[in-house]
Formats: sequence, structure tokens, C-alpha cells
Amino acid sequence: MLKVAYHPIYNHPLKEGHRFPMEKYDLLHQQLLYEGTCLQENFFEPEIPNSKHFFTVHDAEYFFDLLNITLNQKAARKIGFPLSEALIEREMIIADGTIKASEFALKYGIAMNIAGGTHHAFSNRGEAFCMLNDQAIGARYLLNKGLVKKVLIVDLDVHQGNGTAEIFNDDNEVFTFSMHGKTNYPFVKENSDLDIALENDVEDEEYLSILKNKLPDLIHQEKPDFIYYLCGVDVLKTDKLGKLSLTTFGCKERDAFVLQTCFNAKIPIMCSMGGGYSADVNTIVNAHANTFRLAQEIYF
Repeated sequence: MLKVAYHPIYNHPLKEGHRFPMEKYDLLHQQLLYEGTCLQENFFEPEIPNSKHFFTVHDAEYFFDLLNITLNQKAARKIGFPLSEALIEREMIIADGTIKASEFALKYGIAMNIAGGTHHAFSNRGEAFCMLNDQAIGARYLLNKGLVKKVLIVDLDVHQGNGTAEIFNDDNEVFTFSMHGKTNYPFVKENSDLDIALENDVEDEEYLSILKNKLPDLIHQEKPDFIYYLCGVDVLKTDKLGKLSLTTFGCKERDAFVLQTCFNAKIPIMCSMGGGYSADVNTIVNAHANTFRLAQEIYF
């Protein structure tokens, strides 16, 4: 059974009266139920987890400053929105969704988090609407419990996973792979284990060719027994914050290739949705929904 993390707090507004891009989470949840891709039983509601899980990848001082909303103004500005107890609670619940989805992926082969993909969260700071790095926390959870031995993080958001790269720098148990827009944020990149920086306006054929040539070789080389997939749809040509030019079909083909590759290799995969900022929210929801449709088609 496909298990999907969803909590109403995912839709908490960035600031009073401003729901975008948070509204996509509720709309995606509704769409998946409406079309029958998911039933209510597919969804589980994460909670605030034990704080010890955050300390495996984040500095205690940073975490407690975040929790108590005592970050200095410069650090708070980098996160990009006014901090509040509800927003910190939301971030912790998202991380719990990824932790629990990781365990479900071990059982069922795949699991999803409607939110997550907070890959700009570093060990000691947050950036760009990311405060706690959900996939890094999930990876370290599985490794520390001895449930897996080697993790591959496949980050196909249009923005480089700079926080994830910093957290796992020189960590031989986690291999970080980021394929992103060369001129997109962050403008100063970290070093992932493998970075593929794409020029502006790359379209479906070139993008898919690069991915299909690289990912199987990477899996063969690293031999992971678990994969985290950050499947942001900000690679679309319509995205306001991205500089690539994929169509919705190309984005779906990207997801199909990643999921089918993992299925064929019998490697469990956990998916966090990541970014998506097209002007028409229906475009975002449909592109994200394709990932869930494919998961049901390929795995179940």
C-alpha cells in the first residue's frame, strides 16, 4: 500500500493572509482523493517527533534557537519568512513525516511526503524557507538504526541541495547527487558528491538524456540500499523561480524513470515533493500528482 505523509499544518501560511506556495499541499491532497489515486487509508498524519532525531544532523544550539525563536535577525532573514511557533511546529512535523515514510518505504518499496524537500537547511542554519532538513534527518535515522547501510539522495529540484551537501560532506554512508539549474539559487553552491549544473532553458530531451545516462551508473557505482528522491516540479518552464524548460510531460517522464529504476533494482525509495512555483497552481498540483499516479502504477 502506498503510504503518504500529510498533515493540515502543511498548509500554514507563510505570513498572515499569504498562503502561496503552501496552498498546493492541501490542493494536492484533495486532488489525489478526488481522482482516486489515493484513498484516505493511504494517508497518515505525522506528529512532532523526539528532538533527538534533529540532533543527528543539526547543531543543538541552532535547533534550540529555532525552537525558542531566538535566532539573530540575520539568520532569521535568510530563512525568508517571519518565524512563529506554528511554523517551527510545521517543520518538525514535516520531518516526522519523512522519518515515518522512510520506514514505510522499507516495507512497501516506496512512500511519499506531500511536503518536505527542505534541502536548503544546513547543519547550523536555515535558508530559503527551509529550517530542518527532512531527508537528511530521515537518512540518518535509518542509518543510525541499522536499517540501511548506504543511502543515495537524488535531488532533482531546480535548486541545488546545498544544505544536504554540507550536512553529508565527507560522510561515506550518504552519497548526495544534485542535478539543478546552474544559474539558479543558491548562487554560491556547496559541493555535493555529484553535481550536474544545467544551463538555462534545458528542455525535456536533453534533461532526460543526462539523467538516464547518469542515474543507473551512479546506482551501480554506489550500490545504495535506500534512495531519497527530491522531486521538485520547479524544473517546469512555467515555474517563476526556475530557469529550466521542462514540460509537464517531461517532468512526468523524469519521475517515471527514477521510480521505475528503483523498482527494477529493488531499492526502497522515499519521495519528498520539493519546490513548485508556477503561476497557475493547477499546473503545480497536476505535476506533483503525476508522481503519486506513477507510484501507484509502478509499485501497486
